[in-house]
Amino acid sequence: MKKFAKYMPAAAALATAALSSDAFAQAATGTTTSDVGLKAIGAGLALGLGAVGTGLAQGPIGAAAAGVTAERPEKFGQMAIWFFIPETLVIFGFVGFFLLK
Repeated sequence: MKKFAKYMPAAAALATAALSSDAFAQAATGTTTSDVGLKAIGAGLALGLGAVGTGLAQGPIGAAAAGVTAERPEKFGQMAIWFFIPETLVIFGFVGFFLLK
């Protein structure tokens, strides 16, 4: 947590700027520009954070799977399954992306 402490003021300023406008005001007609913008931000976050989470998970799993496969080649199928499980995060990110778009 300490390594992210220097980013906290910027995150607070970004959250304040994003939420202080008329983002939650109700419009008389259809969607407003802020609604479209918030949907775009949500869709980008869904896809982007899903991809980052997958990358962070697959790194150590891939290294461990390579080591196991090198010592016991018959375990390749099992290691491939463990390697592909985090990829579902990106699929969920795509689903969220298209639902919000």
